[in-house]
Amino acid sequence: MPNANPLLSPSKLPYGLPDYSAIRPEHYLPAFEEAFAQHSAEVSAITRARSMPTFANTLVPLEESGRLLGEVSRAFYTVSSADATPEIQEIEEKLAPLMSAHQDSIQLDSALYWRITTIYERRHELELTPEQRYLVERHHTEMSHAGAGLDDDAKKRLTELNQRLSTLTTRFEKNLLADTNDLAVVFDDVAELDGLAEGEISAAAQAASARGLEGKWVVTLTLFTGHPYLSSLTDRRSRERLLAASRSRGSRGNEHDNRATLLEIVQLRAERAALLGYDSHTAYVTSDQTAGSPAAVHDLLRRLAVPAARNARREQAKLQAIIDQEPAPFALEAHDWAYYTEKVRAAEYDLDRAALRPWFEAERVLHDGVFRAATDLYGITFTERGDLGGYHSDNRVFEVHNANGSPLGLFILDLYTRDTKRGGAWMNSIVLQSQLRGTAPVVVNNLNVPKPAEGRPTLLTLDEVTTLFHEFGHALHGLFATVTYPHFAGTNVFRDFVEFPSQVNEMWIYWPEILAAYARHIDSGEPLPAEIVEKLHASEAFNQGFATSEYLAAAWLDQAWHGLSVDEAAAGIDVEAFEAAALADIGLENPAVPTRYSSTYFAHVFSGGYSAGYYSYIWSEVLDADTVEWFRENGGLRRENGDRFRARLLGVGGSKDPLEAYRDFRGRDADIQPLLERRGLAG
Repeated sequence: MPNANPLLSPSKLPYGLPDYSAIRPEHYLPAFEEAFAQHSAEVSAITRARSMPTFANTLVPLEESGRLLGEVSRAFYTVSSADATPEIQEIEEKLAPLMSAHQDSIQLDSALYWRITTIYERRHELELTPEQRYLVERHHTEMSHAGAGLDDDAKKRLTELNQRLSTLTTRFEKNLLADTNDLAVVFDDVAELDGLAEGEISAAAQAASARGLEGKWVVTLTLFTGHPYLSSLTDRRSRERLLAASRSRGSRGNEHDNRATLLEIVQLRAERAALLGYDSHTAYVTSDQTAGSPAAVHDLLRRLAVPAARNARREQAKLQAIIDQEPAPFALEAHDWAYYTEKVRAAEYDLDRAALRPWFEAERVLHDGVFRAATDLYGITFTERGDLGGYHSDNRVFEVHNANGSPLGLFILDLYTRDTKRGGAWMNSIVLQSQLRGTAPVVVNNLNVPKPAEGRPTLLTLDEVTTLFHEFGHALHGLFATVTYPHFAGTNVFRDFVEFPSQVNEMWIYWPEILAAYARHIDSGEPLPAEIVEKLHASEAFNQGFATSEYLAAAWLDQAWHGLSVDEAAAGIDVEAFEAAALADIGLENPAVPTRYSSTYFAHVFSGGYSAGYYSYIWSEVLDADTVEWFRENGGLRRENGDRFRARLLGVGGSKDPLEAYRDFRGRDADIQPLLERRGLAG
C-alpha cells in the first residue's frame, strides 16, 4: 500500500538492510509505538504461562521477543547519530522517555524476574549448554542490576529517574552538536591557515561554502579537545582560536550550555545508584564489568598517572627549549603543544608526520590496508554493492564473504564529517547475527574525515588511518560473532572489554606487508620510503606522556563525577572548580596538557554509553598489548593466528565470560608489562 510504513514489514533487501530510501521521518514514531506494543505482548505471553519456568518456555521466547523493536531501534539510532536533522532530533527527544519507560517495563517485570530467577537457581541441575547457562546467568544478573528485585515504590522512583535521565542525555548530545557547529572557526584570510595541506584548505573552503560563506574558510571542530590541525598551523593566533573554540563547547552561558544538564545527570545517577544499593554510580557500573569495583579502576589509573605526568613534564621541557631558541620566545601553552611536538619529532627523528598524507589516500588505505589485513588474517573478502544504499548518500556498502565463499554480512562505511553527524568515530550494528533468528550481521563504521572538494582525493592523517583500522576492529567483532541468541550478538560484551578487539586491529597499520600495500604516494605510486617507516617505528613511544596524560585525565574526571554520593552530587558544584580539583587529586593538572574531554563536551559519559566506564580503553589495552605480543611471537599475519583469534575471542561475541575467553585464547591472564612498555611507563 502507498501509505504503508516500511519499518513494519520485513525488509526485502539482502541481509535485512533497511530500505532507507522508503523510510521517512514520520514513519519512526508510529513504528516504535507498534514495536513497544508487540514486545510487551510477547513478554506478557511468557509471564502468563501456567507451567513452571523452563529454558524452553522462558528464555527462548524472551530471546525471540522484541524483534521488531530491535529492528526499528537500530534503523533509527543509526540515523540519529550520523544524520541528525532537526526533524530526527525532535523525534529522538520525544522518543527518549518512551524508550526508557518501555525498557523498564521489561527489565523490572516482577513475574518475568521470578521465572528467570527460578531457572537461575536450578541452572546447574538442568541440561543446558554452556551458552544457555551463561544466558540464564546474564539475564538474571542484568535484571537484578536494573532493579527488578526492588519493591513497587522503589521501582516507581527508579522509572522516573531513568526517564528523566534519558531526556537529559539526549539534550546533552543535542546541545553539543549545536554548539560544536556554532563554534566552527571562520577564517577570512587563507594565510591564517598556513601550514595546512592543500586538501585540508580545500576542505575548509568546502565547509565555508556549505555555510554560505563564499571566499572564507571554516574549520569544523572534532569531538576531543585537541584538533589535528594544531600540529600544522604556523599562525599561533589561529591555533589559539581553534583550541579556545573547542574548549568552550557547552559552557558559554547560551542556550546550548551543558553545565546544568550534566550536573542534573550526575545527581540523578547518584540517586539511582543509592536506590539500587550502591555507594555511587561508579560502584554500580563497575560491579557488572570485568573490573568489578571502583577500587580496581582507581588503582590502575593512579598507577599509570604518576609516570605519565612525569613523562609529559619531560616532553614539555623539550618543547620549551625549542621555543626558547626562537627570536621572540614565550611560555608554552596548550595550543602550542602539538605544533612544537612536531618540531621536536623532526629534530629527534627527522620525521614530519603532516607530510605523510600523500601516502595515505583513503581508498587505498581502505582496500589495500584495512581490507587486505582482514583478508590475509581471516580469509574474508569484500565486494562493493553499488546497488545497495544506506541512510545517507555518503554511505558505501560492502558485502563480506568467508574464505569458502559463504556470505558473512554487510559492512557500511560512512567516512565523512557533516553538520548532522555527532563527533568522533564509532561502530554500530543495524542487523544482529543470531542463529535462533536466522539473521546475519549488518554493521556500520562512522568517521569524521573532512570531505575535500569534488574531484580531489581524500588524504588521511596517520591518526585517521589509525581510527579507520580501530573502528574496523569493532566491525570485525560484529561480523564474526557467531552466536545462537541475539542477547550475545556482536559487540554485546562488557564495556571494559569491547575496545579490546578494535585496539588489536591497529597492530596491522605498521605491519610490513600491509603498510607496503596501502602506503603509496598518491601521484607516483611509490611506497613509503623504508627510512620513514623506520622512523615511524622508532618514534612510536614519542609524546606518550602527553597522550597518556590527556586520556587518563578524562578517565579520572569520569570517575570523579560518578564517584559522588547523593549528598555530594547535590552540593551546588561549580563545574570548572570540580574539574580542577579532580585533576589535581591525580596529579594531572598541567595547564599545557588539557584533558581529552572537558565535562561539558564529554559525550562518551554524559550522552553515550561510557558513564563511569571511560577507563575501558586503557583497561582493554592491557589485553590488547598482551595479544599483540602473542601475534608477534607466533608469526604475526598468518591465517592460523587469525583463525584462532576469531574462533576463541571474536567469534564468541558475548556468549562467554570475556576473561575466560581471553584465557582460552592466550593460555593465561593478560600481563600488564607490554602496555607499560608501549606507553613508556615501565621505567
